[in-house]
Amino acid sequence: MTRGIFPKLASAKAAVAIVATAITLPLAAQSVGLEMLQGLSRGEWTIKYRNGSMDEKICVRTGEELIQLRHNGSTCDRFVVEDVATKVTVQYTRPGDGYGRTNIRRETNSLVQLESQGISSGEPFQFSAEARLSGTC
Repeated sequence: MTRGIFPKLASAKAAVAIVATAITLPLAAQSVGLEMLQGLSRGEWTIKYRNGSMDEKICVRTGEELIQLRHNGSTCDRFVVEDVATKVTVQYTRPGDGYGRTNIRRETNSLVQLESQGISSGEPFQFSAEARLSGTC
């Protein structure tokens, strides 16, 4: 009789392992999805907007600072739409303040191309820019 219990217990453990993997794999993929940004050089970056707006300087510590330029400093829910060796696309939502979708294309570890659009404080935004390492911070 005990022989019959152990195979069922093994099957139950296997089922739990499969369910746990199915749940955690997408979460792991989301956190790993920003590796391209982690490879960017750390320091002060200058953002040059293609529409002629004034240049902006930001301190890049993780690379993620480039994702939410119109919601910077905000805690947002993020979803990695695309993640390849030289390009990342992230969609994010900040409850009560809007959302955005940013595409970052890496040319080198100190030069990226940015495109972003969304809603911030009830107003639409859209921009293209080049961001380049310009010093230390």
